[in-house]
Amino acid sequence: MLNPRARDRAGQMSSYRDQRFKGSLKEQEVLLQQSCTLYVGNLSYFTTEEQVFELFHRAGDLRRIIMGIDRYKKTPCGFCFVEYYQRDDAENAVRFINGTRLDDRVIRTDWDAGFIEGRQYGRGKHGGQVRDEYRKDFDPGRGGWNKAMAARSALWSEAISRFLIDWRFTVWRSG
Repeated sequence: MLNPRARDRAGQMSSYRDQRFKGSLKEQEVLLQQSCTLYVGNLSYFTTEEQVFELFHRAGDLRRIIMGIDRYKKTPCGFCFVEYYQRDDAENAVRFINGTRLDDRVIRTDWDAGFIEGRQYGRGKHGGQVRDEYRKDFDPGRGGWNKAMAARSALWSEAISRFLIDWRFTVWRSG
C-alpha cells in the first residue's frame, strides 16, 4: 500500500559497491549519483529480455537491457542491467518496480555506476552469480540446487544407481 508519509528512497544509494570498479570509491559514488543504469537481481533463469522490457519501460524510455549470462555456459544467470535515457525514469523504476514480482519472483533493483562490457558475465566460481553458489535451498527458477549441492546429489544418484544395478544382477543370477 502506498504510504504518503514514507520517505522516498529512489535517489538513495545502497551500501553495495562494485569491488571490481576501476577507480576510487569517490569516483564510483559520483557515477552512481548521476547514473541512469540499474542492476536488476533475483531474476528467474527463464526470464526473457522481452519480459524485462515490458515491466521496466513503464517507468520511462529504455536505452537498452543487458541480460546477465553464465561466464562459461553462456546461459541466463538471474540478473540484468537496465539503462534509461533519463535519471528521473531510472528513479521511477527504483521507486515503483523494486520489490515487485516478475516471472513469479520478487526482483530487486539497485543503482549501477554504468555498464561496461564484460560485466554481463556471472562472477561466481562456476560462471554464474556468486550468491547462487551459497544458496542452501532448492530454487527451480534459479537452476535448482547450488553447484556444490548439485554435485553432491549427482554423486548420491550415481552411488544408488550402481547399488541397484549390482543388486538386480545379483538377484537375476541367483534366481
